[in-house]
Amino acid sequence: MSPGGGPMEYLASAPVTDTHSLEEAREAVSRIYLPHELVGPKDAINMRLNALSDRNMTLGYLTYQAEAELTMPATEYCYHVNLTISGETTASRSDGRREHTVADRSGVVLSPVQTNVVRWSPEAEQLILKIPRSSLESHLSDLLGQPVTAVIDFDFGLDLTTASGRALLRSVQFLATELDNPAGLAAMPLAREQLEAYVLTSLLHAGRHQFSAALAGNEDTRRLGRLSSVVAYIEEHADREITPESLARVGCVSVRTLHAAFQDQLGESPMAYVRRIRLSKARAELLRSDPQKTRVADIAMRWGFFHQSRFAQQYRHQFNELPSVTLQR
Repeated sequence: MSPGGGPMEYLASAPVTDTHSLEEAREAVSRIYLPHELVGPKDAINMRLNALSDRNMTLGYLTYQAEAELTMPATEYCYHVNLTISGETTASRSDGRREHTVADRSGVVLSPVQTNVVRWSPEAEQLILKIPRSSLESHLSDLLGQPVTAVIDFDFGLDLTTASGRALLRSVQFLATELDNPAGLAAMPLAREQLEAYVLTSLLHAGRHQFSAALAGNEDTRRLGRLSSVVAYIEEHADREITPESLARVGCVSVRTLHAAFQDQLGESPMAYVRRIRLSKARAELLRSDPQKTRVADIAMRWGFFHQSRFAQQYRHQFNELPSVTLQR
């Protein structure tokens, strides 16, 4: 049983802190999740935090068993997903949006670019995911088959009563339960990675954001018009020599018209789009390569990047980390 009388305490095998001290509670959550301000009854809380981390995400169980208020600055590099499994919380963020979460019915996604305030009821318990931007945005890129270079602008609230919302909650609960099992996912890294990928997919389908229509296959493909064949050609031939002239021939337009169409439909030049596609292809290869047998330079050159310092700079700008860091994963 959980401290609040709920059905269970998740991740009990991975305790981080069990304390009545407000300062110790703040320090523990800051260390595992993010620095923040914590307000609550001094020495009258019964806070418990259990958590496990790997390269794809941190999953934790948190309760304060007292009224508590957390003020969290913009994280910049991570998404935080709060799934309320007991009690309730109220949340607000710097753009004025507000949400109320209720056990097993709702949650919130804390944006990397917003300041967030979450107020906990004494009975509140949450399963909380911390997901690096690079992990979630790369996963979405793989699902869409195209680069994702912007912050995923999730709606603040998560509805856990929809089919996709229930799938998300069940997948996170199952992951937490299995990680507590010594013979479960903790002993099977490949299976754990596959389940975590499913959790990421479930989150992207459960939350509403600017990529939801494309993810659901409902995006109007006519939007690209004559660029459809050009975009498909770039995807298919990203490892070969591509010039504006060759792309214009594919689209049966002039180079000038090609540039105008890319700027109008995609907001960038044809070769900037080619570079984004190649960077995404290079990232996918880095992620699946053995760091003991692979050099970043070889992969960069395979995708048309012959100046290593420029490649590293462009890669970091797009994915918020150096290619060598990706390879070490």
